[in-house]
Amino acid sequence: RELTRLERIGAHSHIRGLGLDDSLDPRRGGSQGMVGQAAARKAVGVIYRMIKEGKIGGRAILLAGKPGTGKTAIAMGLAQQLGEDTPFTTMSGSEVFSLEMSKTEALTQALRKSIGVQILEETEVMEGEVVEIQIDTAFSSGENKKTSKGGMEKTGRLTLCTTDMETVYDLGTKMIDALSKEKITAGDVITIDKASGKITKLGRSFSRSRDYDAMGSQTRFVQCPEGELQKRKEVVHNVSLHEIDVINSRQQGFLALFAGDTGEIKSEVREQIDAKVMEWKEEGRAKIIPGVLFIDEVHMLDMECFSFLNRALESDMAPILVIATNRGIAKIRGTEYKSPHGIPLDLLDRLMIVSTE
Repeated sequence: RELTRLERIGAHSHIRGLGLDDSLDPRRGGSQGMVGQAAARKAVGVIYRMIKEGKIGGRAILLAGKPGTGKTAIAMGLAQQLGEDTPFTTMSGSEVFSLEMSKTEALTQALRKSIGVQILEETEVMEGEVVEIQIDTAFSSGENKKTSKGGMEKTGRLTLCTTDMETVYDLGTKMIDALSKEKITAGDVITIDKASGKITKLGRSFSRSRDYDAMGSQTRFVQCPEGELQKRKEVVHNVSLHEIDVINSRQQGFLALFAGDTGEIKSEVREQIDAKVMEWKEEGRAKIIPGVLFIDEVHMLDMECFSFLNRALESDMAPILVIATNRGIAKIRGTEYKSPHGIPLDLLDRLMIVSTE
């Protein structure tokens, strides 16, 4: 029995998409958790299609409307619709103001979190069905007990087969430990990564499905692999530019990824990373996926942040910026100027405005 996952119910936890059909018309009734706001949903659907094709970069969309008209819901729907691979970062306008880093650094990190890099990597793997594993443990005599672990020397042989061929491999101590750790028995289909020696268990072979009378529900049956034992496989890694920044910003940077104290990252590091990613892109080893940065309550930003966003939208690696606000004509924070939505006019000219009512 699969236990149902306990999920807390929040204001937007029921939204699974924008609720549009293939011609981008909103479906009747409630669809994917979305109700009403047909015009705004259709407009965001057009934007979604542009993002999906990768044609649009460095554009900005403003969701404007009264409080409670579903601006954040539409942004959430856009995030769900884009799926797992497209990076989507949500932040509130007041998150920029922090004592630990400057406003522009917080915005830069948010912008770079929203740009994904797909790194393609070719690895050599051995894939086959385990026919048999023999493990011999030899007890060594007293004088070389110190050299080997507790006087036990393990040697083993592994027979792998595909539909076409069968090979016997001699195993060292490390591989025997790895095999016993993964609990691999005869009849399992496994892949072995040649570079790292990592063993992955894909499932049981169909030919062994009659071995036992009762199986657990988690047992997966797979076909016996075809062709050669050694194959070249393409592996795709999805990372965001911000993650690459953090890892390269200092020694043991990948620990800072989990600890979260990234601090300020120098611009030289970022420039080198941009150059490297561009180089990979030209070689065809990486693809850049521009994602979406959603800033809620954007009237909380001040003049410096707006001019920074203006500049950031012009760079060649810019995500699509979606901002939301519920103000009408309001003062720009930190100045005496009044402006629509509390956004300076030069940024407002770049925005496509989607209004909710």
